[in-house]
Amino acid sequence: MKLKIRYFAWVRERVGVPEEDVEVPASVRTVGELAAWLATRGEEYAHAFENPKVIRAAIDRTHVRPDAALGSASEIAFFPPMTGG
Repeated sequence: MKLKIRYFAWVRERVGVPEEDVEVPASVRTVGELAAWLATRGEEYAHAFENPKVIRAAIDRTHVRPDAALGSASEIAFFPPMTGG
């Protein structure tokens, strides 16, 4: 499955790119599994996803939980928790 992955705020800073198109293995079926797989792609990814409980995600611009299925998603976004103000 090919996905556009977007990174925001300090996730983007740690990964080093704002977005990328990635061929995801068929074994990766959820957002949480995607984050875990991304963490294996290199030191910068491991650093960005070292604490997956604080990373938030969206599938096609809809916020989802880590157990959300990727299904036919075209875009996944990862970002840190947002704060109000």
